[in-house]
Amino acid sequence: MPPASRPGDAARPPAPAGKRADAVRNQQKLLDAAAEVFVSSGVDAPIREIAARAGVGMGTIYRHFPTRAELVAAVFRHQVEECAQAGPDLLARSGSPFDALRAWTDGFVDLLVTKHGLAEALQSDDTRFATLHTYFLDHLLPVVEELLDAATAAGEIRPGTRPYELLRGIGNLCIGRDDDERYDPRRLVALLLRGLRDA
Repeated sequence: MPPASRPGDAARPPAPAGKRADAVRNQQKLLDAAAEVFVSSGVDAPIREIAARAGVGMGTIYRHFPTRAELVAAVFRHQVEECAQAGPDLLARSGSPFDALRAWTDGFVDLLVTKHGLAEALQSDDTRFATLHTYFLDHLLPVVEELLDAATAAGEIRPGTRPYELLRGIGNLCIGRDDDERYDPRRLVALLLRGLRDA
């Protein structure tokens, strides 16, 4: 029989895989709730509102994200990652690459509307936000390139559209959505996509 271990003899064994998966799911649930609250109430919304939306205690939020800045940055990264993953998923299950591109841009507009809701925090001098723009481009440009290449190869759009141009164009069309209820960026984004198909 091996001797009983003493504190410091060995590192604590890793948590069971199921427990780690639960922790990841709980954190994603928290980030989704925070994103919804930020959109409806702004990034200065009370933490208790986020906790109530997520169905967790405030202590849980502070344990994961000790400061509001860390929570805002984490929400942004989480949404970018979801948007990036949606590209290949849509390509795999859509009827055509152009359908996948159109569905993806819908989700991208959702992300941009949320991002504009977070704009004041993201444009602050806080160093935690300094790398978010690069993170955004690094994750989304390859997705847009894959969607455009697939639609071009299928003959559904004309060649020559550059991924950055499309991202920037959609972003510019989304500016102003926050302060003008009469303005619908989705309608103009649909016109932009239709233009990709014109010879």
